[in-house]
Amino acid sequence: MSDITGSELDRRTLLRRAAAVGIAATPAVGMLSACVGGGADEDTPEQATGEKSADNPLGIDPKTGIEIVIFDGGLGTKYATDVDTPLYNSKWPDSKVTYSATQEVSTVVQPRINAGDAPDMINNSGSKLMDFGAVVNAGQAQDLTELFAAPSFDIAGKTVAETLVPGAIEQGTYNGKPYAVNYAYTVFGLWYNKALFTKNNWTVPETWADFTALLAKIKAAGITPYGYAGANASYYQVRAILTSAGKIGGEQVLKDIDNLKAGAWKNDAIVKAAAAWAEVGKTYLDKSFLGLKHTEIQLRQNQDKLAFYPCGSWLENEQAKDTPPGFEYAVAPYPSVTTSDVLPAAALNAAAGEIYFVAAKGKNPRGGMEYLRTMLSKEAALGFTKLTKSLTVVAGAADGVTISPGLTSANDAVGKAGKDIFMGYLFDTWYKKLDDESRSAANDLMFKDYDAQKFADRMEAASQAVASDTSVTKFTRS
Repeated sequence: MSDITGSELDRRTLLRRAAAVGIAATPAVGMLSACVGGGADEDTPEQATGEKSADNPLGIDPKTGIEIVIFDGGLGTKYATDVDTPLYNSKWPDSKVTYSATQEVSTVVQPRINAGDAPDMINNSGSKLMDFGAVVNAGQAQDLTELFAAPSFDIAGKTVAETLVPGAIEQGTYNGKPYAVNYAYTVFGLWYNKALFTKNNWTVPETWADFTALLAKIKAAGITPYGYAGANASYYQVRAILTSAGKIGGEQVLKDIDNLKAGAWKNDAIVKAAAAWAEVGKTYLDKSFLGLKHTEIQLRQNQDKLAFYPCGSWLENEQAKDTPPGFEYAVAPYPSVTTSDVLPAAALNAAAGEIYFVAAKGKNPRGGMEYLRTMLSKEAALGFTKLTKSLTVVAGAADGVTISPGLTSANDAVGKAGKDIFMGYLFDTWYKKLDDESRSAANDLMFKDYDAQKFADRMEAASQAVASDTSVTKFTRS
């Protein structure tokens, strides 16, 4: 599958809205999450260290190897094997990189963390990712302050932090400290085949009335108008619903959700968005999609059997091997739901994502941070973009590079959105139980009951259950 991945050239514009995001944590009373062990200090293995110098700012042991685990999803893994690791070894030839890939990060990595045998650097992504808030709370994620303060790997005169777009560090910050590198930049929206739309003279809609009118035309043409995979990608639809809610009522609606504010899910913007999407589910969604996986739905789109697909900008790369000649990926913002939406039709949900972190209690956390420093070089970032059709949070790394149709479309959408780019929400990474409930509730809304108020009430109850659970550390954003 995939999580979030990038898309556009001028990332300074893209992420400037994230600079205003402030993230803090309120310690919870009670036990930390039981799913990630804290481990006693004496159980931490002896950790490799070296002498700090201008050439070795993080003080790694040049002869100690590192182990990395990469999520095998929409971004693929070649950026790690063909770009990052060779670049790391060009500087540290005696530090062997042990590499593995998985589609089930939590299944593979979490037991190892609990057993005190954590890999050094982990790409926590996909539908089977770890509860990263719990990882942080259990003291298992390395504080990356030193990494961001270190000199850039290949941009002279700048620290790593100074090479990144605004907001990049804040998005991986918990408890006032940075614990993750959100490496790729994703543009979310309605993905479609531009060639198919041109052939049929279909105009991408800006209003909900135009959207449903177009869906009716598409349905009459014998093509499924809209769809997503209920079996393993219902969170794509959660984002569609909440992006519409954010456009209706403004981003504060989503901040209130993240902050577990009482009544947040019952906000009128949530109910209106859910009602609009429920009607799409009732009339224009193939009910068999409830039991299908993302790969099956995406293949249908490549075969022009599905028109609109809600996804992030990793999609083009994920489908590269199945995309037929002449198919042109493009993305459109979700249409305005009402005539009084706070944000305009061009407003876009885009955010840094694809979490990479270092295990604090692994054998070589300094080596893990050095690997991330390598990834945050201009050379590695450009290689990533060429291989994945996704941009990174390294500012200007892909300037002047010819990009693909989908990435070009995403870049254009970002330009049209201007200042109206919003990050969206963070509860899906902060509170796993709430994320799980949102996925189930979205499926029920779209495939079964079509009841917007029931959706809102259900999510409100789930939110307040988390809010009152003293075993869960609470995070806030401003």
